[in-house]
Amino acid sequence: MEWLSLVLLVGAAVGIAAVATQHLVLWRHVRQAPRVPLGTPGVSILKPLCGLEDGLAASLAAFAVLDWPDYEVVLGVRSEADAAWPVARWAARRWPGRFSVAVQRGEPGLNPKVNQLITLAAAARHEVLVVSDSNVRVERGYVREIVALLEDQTVGLVTHPIAGAGGETLGGLMDDLHLAGSITPGVLAAKRLAGRDIVVGKSMALRRADLRALGGFAAVKDVLAEDYVLGRMVGTVLRKRVAVAVRPIRNVGGRRSVGEFAARYRRWAVLQRQAVGRGVYAAQVLLNPVLLAALGAAVAPSSGTLAALGVAVAAKTGLDGAAARALRPGGFTLAQLAVVPLKDLVFGAAWLHGLLRRDVVWRGTRLRVGPGTRIDSADARAVPPPAVAGGAAIEERPPLADAVS
Repeated sequence: MEWLSLVLLVGAAVGIAAVATQHLVLWRHVRQAPRVPLGTPGVSILKPLCGLEDGLAASLAAFAVLDWPDYEVVLGVRSEADAAWPVARWAARRWPGRFSVAVQRGEPGLNPKVNQLITLAAAARHEVLVVSDSNVRVERGYVREIVALLEDQTVGLVTHPIAGAGGETLGGLMDDLHLAGSITPGVLAAKRLAGRDIVVGKSMALRRADLRALGGFAAVKDVLAEDYVLGRMVGTVLRKRVAVAVRPIRNVGGRRSVGEFAARYRRWAVLQRQAVGRGVYAAQVLLNPVLLAALGAAVAPSSGTLAALGVAVAAKTGLDGAAARALRPGGFTLAQLAVVPLKDLVFGAAWLHGLLRRDVVWRGTRLRVGPGTRIDSADARAVPPPAVAGGAAIEERPPLADAVS
């Protein structure tokens, strides 16, 4: 089995080079100066809520003090029975005229988030629509950069780099590390090196007129990766491009368990394979050099293969640390970075899951995902509520972000 070990270790070396290239692209991107807008159009921020996520009130409060003269935040819940409803009502009372709450009307599609977005877009007043997930926190200049980028008429959609923040548990830390070391570099490298737009639905903005030309949010009501599909439609239907802002948004990981981290990226893996195809998805294993080196050492254990594993672990940990410093103040401590190899192995298991399975559980529903992440209505069925974190269900579909071809 020495030949197989050699193949795996060579793959790990190629992977380290690929990851280093992604991280270089990341550093060059975030060192740019954000654009400054010329006008001040009204902006509607649409926030679909589902469950009482860790730090939800603080996340909403960050949107009450944005540096923009005319904007609204429209909060959405599926029903008043949702655990997020009291917090949404609190925000609307605390900042009247800034926040409002909309209860979902009907269930037009199979994607629960898109069902909310259809209601939220109808309730929104302004021409610029910004979709922002409930666990996202932003800087005060968030809207300014979005508007500046949309002033370019060749831009049809704006998305953002993501920095993890607030991970209080091992699973939350893993999520923070993965967002900084894999997701955001993958998004930027896909665009800069391969010309492929990967839209991250945690933050995406577009003009209402462009959304209407795409068929509205209803056009993606039966696909699970609505962000990815909308990004593709911006190019194929509108003949416009996706712009990635310079300043990152922060995804609050909170008290996510390791099991929840693994479940999140198992869902990601299924969506990724169905979005990009089996061949491209399989090739992405090269972006996990720790997994490849660990397999190489396991197949043919020796002092040489163990040394190669050590080099791969050190290189990947160092690269992820550098990426984190580019995205969040202070980056991670050495103790936190020590979790990188464990995180990569857990993620490797999720990647394998994506090769073998087509079903996911999201927002309380088991869904079978077809090509293009389309959902078959015959396959959608309710499942028992997921495990709770911080007192309420947390169900979140991660972004499709690591595709680079």
